[in-house]
Amino acid sequence: MILVTGATGKVGREVVRQLAAENIPARALVRDPTRASHLRLPGIEILVGDLAQPETLPAAFGGVERVFLATPAAPDQVELQSNALEAARRAGAQRIVKVSVAGGPDAGTQIGRWHWATEKQIEASGLDFTFLRPTLYMQQMCAYAPSIAATGTFSFPVGAGRIAVVDTRDVAAVGVKALTEDGHHRRIYDLTGPEALSYDDMADAISEAIGKKVAFAHVPPEYAKKQMLADGVPRWLVDDMLVLAASFRDGYGAAVTHTVADVTKQKPRTFRQFARDYAGVFRAGR
Repeated sequence: MILVTGATGKVGREVVRQLAAENIPARALVRDPTRASHLRLPGIEILVGDLAQPETLPAAFGGVERVFLATPAAPDQVELQSNALEAARRAGAQRIVKVSVAGGPDAGTQIGRWHWATEKQIEASGLDFTFLRPTLYMQQMCAYAPSIAATGTFSFPVGAGRIAVVDTRDVAAVGVKALTEDGHHRRIYDLTGPEALSYDDMADAISEAIGKKVAFAHVPPEYAKKQMLADGVPRWLVDDMLVLAASFRDGYGAAVTHTVADVTKQKPRTFRQFARDYAGVFRAGR
């Protein structure tokens, strides 16, 4: 049996959908069942549990052999994923497939340090594991949909930096392979799309998809910081986003890998395809 944590998240919901499409039974762990209507698919069992409350986990993890591990980025992320790992070990699970990021003990972002800490816990657990390290998700561009719909513009302090953005559907496809096939033991997969694009390139692709001119505007980091804080973004996340933006400006997000195609035997989606698929979101602003 496969258990998918973070089943209502960007990648987790795609893992559930793809497992159902392949007629592979699985469990979807959710905190709020009212948000799980899209997970009511053939072969998918929805179970309620909270990684912050370990006592709610044994029923969900019982009899599980393989776990897809994903949680939202948050200050308690390491604790939540540690609780999931312990529940998996107690249940006798054999494999963990974790959504991660490139990081280390000295990573510039807290998120990078948090993921590294959990990776080390998993490595020491004795369980089989696969780590998925995607670049920036294409779907994160949907955060700009309200601005694009209202003004035809969006902004971020990334300048002309190029990023090999990846579609969450392709990240999920690699995750499904790692969950259901052998040959992925102790592998770390750096996942990107097929090309490195600037935000101007992405604006052009969205323009083409929605039939309306969309323009990207670089803004100074100080301006972006004030705006994000005013919008209620937690300060730790603002700081991490600004570090990431600086790394993108310096070209650290531009490397393209062929891992998606190598693992799934399918070409990764282009940003233009993503923009066409999500054109309704960018037109409606939600």
